[in-house]
Amino acid sequence: MSSSRPSHSSSNSGRSRHGARVIAQTTVDAKLHADFEESGSSFDYSSSVRVSSSATGDGQPRSDKVTTAYLHHIQKGKQIQPFGCLLALDEKTFKVISYSENAPDMLTMVSHAVPSVGEYPVLGIGTDVSTIFTAPSASALQKALGFGEVSLLNPILVHCKTSGKPFYAIVHRVTGSLIIDFEPVKPYEVPMTAAGALQSYKLAAKAINRLQSLPSGSMERLCDTMVQEVFELTGYDRVMAYKFHDDDHGEVISEITKPGLEPYLGLHYPATDIPQAARFLFMKNKVRMIVDCRAKHVKVLQDEKLPFDITLCGSTLRAPHSCHLQYMENMNSIASLVMAIVVNEGDEQGDNSNSAPPPQKQKRLWGLVVCHNTTPRFVPFPLRYACEFLAQVFAIHVNKEWELENQIIEKNILRTQTLLCDMIMRDAPLGIMSQSPNIMDLVKCDGAALLYNDKIWRLGTTPSDFQLHDIASWLFEYHMDSTGLSTDSLYDAGFPGALALGDVVCGMAAVRITSKDIIFWFRSQTANEVRWGGAKHEHGEKDDGRKMHPRSSFKAFLEVVKTRSLPWKDYEMDAIHSLQLILRNALKDMEIVDINNKSIRSKLSDLKLEGMKELEAVTSEMVRLIETATVPILAVDVDGLVNGWNTKIAELTGLPVDKAIGKHFLSLVEDSSVDKVRKMLYLALQGQEEKNIQFEIKTHGSRSDAAPISLIVNACASKDLHDNVVGVCFVAQDITDQKTVMDKFTRIEGDYKAIVQNPNPLIPPIFGTDEFGWCSEWNPAMEKLTGWQREEVMEKLLLAEVFGTNMACCRLKNQESFVNLGIILNNAMTGQDLEKVPFGFFARHGKYVECLLCVSKKLDREGAVTGVFCFLQLASHELQQAFHIQRLTEQTATKRLKTLAYIKRQIRNPLSGIIFSRKMLEATALGVEQSQLLHTSAQCQRQLNKILDDSDLDSIIDGYLDLEMVEFTLRDVLVASLSQVMMKSNEKGIRIVNETADEIMAETLYGDSIRLQQVLADFLLVSVNFTPNGGYHMQVAEYLKHCRPDVWNWWRGIRGGHEPSNQQKTGEANDWRCAYLREAGKSAFIVSVELAAANKQSQD
Repeated sequence: MSSSRPSHSSSNSGRSRHGARVIAQTTVDAKLHADFEESGSSFDYSSSVRVSSSATGDGQPRSDKVTTAYLHHIQKGKQIQPFGCLLALDEKTFKVISYSENAPDMLTMVSHAVPSVGEYPVLGIGTDVSTIFTAPSASALQKALGFGEVSLLNPILVHCKTSGKPFYAIVHRVTGSLIIDFEPVKPYEVPMTAAGALQSYKLAAKAINRLQSLPSGSMERLCDTMVQEVFELTGYDRVMAYKFHDDDHGEVISEITKPGLEPYLGLHYPATDIPQAARFLFMKNKVRMIVDCRAKHVKVLQDEKLPFDITLCGSTLRAPHSCHLQYMENMNSIASLVMAIVVNEGDEQGDNSNSAPPPQKQKRLWGLVVCHNTTPRFVPFPLRYACEFLAQVFAIHVNKEWELENQIIEKNILRTQTLLCDMIMRDAPLGIMSQSPNIMDLVKCDGAALLYNDKIWRLGTTPSDFQLHDIASWLFEYHMDSTGLSTDSLYDAGFPGALALGDVVCGMAAVRITSKDIIFWFRSQTANEVRWGGAKHEHGEKDDGRKMHPRSSFKAFLEVVKTRSLPWKDYEMDAIHSLQLILRNALKDMEIVDINNKSIRSKLSDLKLEGMKELEAVTSEMVRLIETATVPILAVDVDGLVNGWNTKIAELTGLPVDKAIGKHFLSLVEDSSVDKVRKMLYLALQGQEEKNIQFEIKTHGSRSDAAPISLIVNACASKDLHDNVVGVCFVAQDITDQKTVMDKFTRIEGDYKAIVQNPNPLIPPIFGTDEFGWCSEWNPAMEKLTGWQREEVMEKLLLAEVFGTNMACCRLKNQESFVNLGIILNNAMTGQDLEKVPFGFFARHGKYVECLLCVSKKLDREGAVTGVFCFLQLASHELQQAFHIQRLTEQTATKRLKTLAYIKRQIRNPLSGIIFSRKMLEATALGVEQSQLLHTSAQCQRQLNKILDDSDLDSIIDGYLDLEMVEFTLRDVLVASLSQVMMKSNEKGIRIVNETADEIMAETLYGDSIRLQQVLADFLLVSVNFTPNGGYHMQVAEYLKHCRPDVWNWWRGIRGGHEPSNQQKTGEANDWRCAYLREAGKSAFIVSVELAAANKQSQD
């Protein structure tokens, strides 16, 4: 089947075609760059893009000299941005071979605050760097020379010898030299003294935790969250998420801006706006910063004797090109920060449990997170490093969402196969047009047609009958040797009548089912699918298409796709080909199909009988494996009675099979574990299978004097033929010995080496890191497991050198595993001990080790965290197999409801109307009582606004609230709180009495009045809801030094379990306390609040 555009039948051919497109696009980029440099201010952006796009559609423009010059200009640029300076050192001599013109002033300028002794150092070609910096700084740079992955040490804090000024040295290695960017440490910064991901994580911990907590299933929600977190983390005026489409054009899919800026959400731009060379550099350097697009660039000088040119591609200071600077200035973006989102080209999560390490997977640039600022803005390197780490976490989640989309596509393919089978059972081929579902349900399209026996059947939006005959004649003439054609542009494919079809039909997929019969699918113009989300034009406003600007980009994109439709996806073409093959066979072999159907039916009963016999054999074999397994396995029925008890669990507990069968499982576990096991049983019987649950089980008989057995268990629901849950099976791992060691370890406060370095086989593999990320522990069990000796890994960076993805001792499977390990270690550093996290790595000899990782912080005598201990728990082969089966059977977690966000959004407009009406009333002549009612209404409206502004529900539940401290009177709070329950109390005939003294009601206090009002109103509502009759008695008492209102709410009593626990959380966050008092015939909430008296002096 021919195609006017590259088809995607296989990943290898897809990559080769993508490579060809990149080469062609690079040539176009070079031509545009040359035109810009030659034209200067007369450069016409829109016409250049149109000419370039037409060139790529037909013949590729060939100009090897232009392309070579362009790539050389990109790679060998000799200018940097002026916010820092640059040195290039010879790795052998540690002497300068290249430097930026501003380096002498920045690095050797004498500070008047620092007394100098002797001559000032001179910086130039051949200068020894050790004369420029202090001895510790020079030593740190010297150490970097011998480091393999030198970028892992960034940033290195150095101090100039003459001025004492601190700089961040950002080091990377190129052929024959070491390039060092020096960025000054700002006075308001706290210098970072340690390197690597452990430090950068701390800056982005909140954002990473939020991304980690997001439920899967929505790429839009993921991108919106990422953009919001970067906006808050960096402080730029605008943050956008760009996505690159299959044809390399881009789209703004998420955006957040400060008020007053023109939105670009929904903007599409041609592939030429971000050249292929720039995309290649983004793959190498994940973060790119431009501080001021109007700043004058600084030249870089190099030793003329060097046989090569110094490349600045990896420099953080590399100057942007003039074309990009003009684009930024035209859109009023003076500064920018860009993060590359690099994802896997294909699935990287395959099962690689064999000894051979998996091959490194191809990576691709999925998109960019772009920050713009309308004024110059500098972001320190540690924060940029944190942004890079955050982008890696985001890329992992993008990969997961992409995998989820692939699963949906696979389901669509299965649905398509079902449709194909359903279609072939009808009157072929006319049944696929006249019945439902039809061929338009097979793939996404705007119309479809069937040419059969020289007659035409049409569905949806299609060309006319006459035009369809023209298309068929064109296919027979120009594609006679092909079985069909797929294209996203009939115009580019060469169909003479394409322009006459207009925007209605641009793309087509056609297949022959006989030599003269054809099925067509049609798609309309891509622009019909695009929704411009930017600011709309004002009347009379026009764009200057000559200027490089987002609006011009969007306009140019629409020109490029004017005659194109959305491309045909791989799985869509697979479905079309399947239908083609089925119909071909159906039309040829109608009679044979009928005979085969009868033959199939006659054999079904035989197959069922054979299937039942095989099932019985498999069942018997499974029972035998369970009985002889070396891990504990047991099972219970729906009533919790034991009906399975293998040899291993009988051996561990001392309870034989005949005595265990029929006992209730809860009677066999330790009392401390009963609740946990009961919950696990309940969830498993509901179909929710839990894993890695730890509990203890009793010992019996000859082992009755032994300690309880500690197990880690995976629960698996047992189902009958009708998919009904009939019991629960537990696959366990005995961790009694490990738990003993762990308990003993945690009790030791002094020297731990007696345990860690003990060669006893009961000691689990243990490794550790100090607070700066260096490996500080590696016990004998770890040596045996990994093949790496203690002296080979000590004092190396745990993340990157010991565990990493490239040249590390213990190589991790992929980048996602590396990032996740960094998150785990950093969580432990902040005090979050983690247990039983799945972990895997390749040992020295290539064997892949799968285990569970337990992480615990290491404390000094004062309780400060000084590092992390990591314990590995190895699973048996049977448990590993159980883990694998369970991973395959896990279902997608249930999605969270989004109604809360919708309700909050919809409430704000009517609330604004109510506030406006109240303000209008306040401007009229009102009596005292009417003014008081309006004041109470205003208090309630402020409370509602406060609730709507509470976006972080997890923080509210945990008791972390932002307080707005103001002066207020207790009268305002109590009246507003009471007003919220008056309608409810009147309906129930409940009388509320406020017996608070007037002098206390008029007391001026200092605190968060709205939060206090919210809590009191909630307690009042609970009291009213659960009081059949009676009233309230409210009393406030004042104490020395503090005004402490104690609000007593008396009523007839409420049923147990209805006390408002959330209010207690809120109270704890604000020095509020709630007591629940029950007496004969009545009950009370006593709400005690510590508040400052605004008008009274402190008394002794």
